[in-house]
Amino acid sequence: MQSSSITSRGGRRTRHSTLSRLAGLATALTLIATGVAIAPAASAQQNPHERGPAPTESSIEALRGPFSVADTRVSSLVSGFGGGTIYYPTDTSQGTFGAIAVSPGYTGTQSTISWLGPRIASQGFVVFTIDTNTTIDQPDSRGRQLLAALDYLVEDSRVRDRIDSNRLGVMGHSMGGGGSLAAAQDRPALQAAIPMTGWHLSKNWSRVQVPTMVIGAENDLIASVRTHSIPFYESLPSSLDKAYLELDGASHFAPNISNTTIAKYSISWLKRFIDDDTRYEQFLCPAPTDREISEYRDTCPHS
Repeated sequence: MQSSSITSRGGRRTRHSTLSRLAGLATALTLIATGVAIAPAASAQQNPHERGPAPTESSIEALRGPFSVADTRVSSLVSGFGGGTIYYPTDTSQGTFGAIAVSPGYTGTQSTISWLGPRIASQGFVVFTIDTNTTIDQPDSRGRQLLAALDYLVEDSRVRDRIDSNRLGVMGHSMGGGGSLAAAQDRPALQAAIPMTGWHLSKNWSRVQVPTMVIGAENDLIASVRTHSIPFYESLPSSLDKAYLELDGASHFAPNISNTTIAKYSISWLKRFIDDDTRYEQFLCPAPTDREISEYRDTCPHS
């Protein structure tokens, strides 16, 4: 073997190896002195926003991910929304995290979507489940409140130092889902939006520039997929990274209880677009064949 030959022969080969290393060092020093950048080692992490180990089917279906989570309450006396609960990873060794605000639906409080908080946060996000100013606020108002909650997270919250203000997203149920579409339309700098069994009078979201996963429910009698989720999805620009996921046999209230299908694909969408983590692309493209999904559409491959 060549390595044995170099080790045993010493003499000329060792001197040659030493001279080669010295020559390489001299070249590197010359490049640095003249301002020429040296490429990082191939083993260096290419995506600085990756958080946690490589995902598996079981890891994104689990009730809890790899991060331990703590939570803190936010008073209803804050301006712009009705308070809520922030769930966040306790680990600070991997840097900052992306953040998501989640709105409940009509007549609902944060308790109806609270299960999403620790489940998504444990995968490496800061998650803010909010109460709205009143339980009867309409979708556009809920959209403004989602944005106010994100602003509070990155500017005033106790965990603001844990958050990357450039990596934010919104989610919502029912009128909160309609609110998440409104928020995405109003703030194109967002990285992801997920309306869940969303309700909104507008069926035209052609101005949305935020990667959006629309989650509908096959047996939804309040926001029928034919009059809400499907038109929402179809109105989004064809050039946009977007997906439509329809829950098999589910009702309008599917997002109000712990749901592995919602969690699994929401986590994948948020990881893919808030963290730009292509390790999660495998769960979105090609279209999944999950038996809990009655229909799935996606603009694969993602940009």
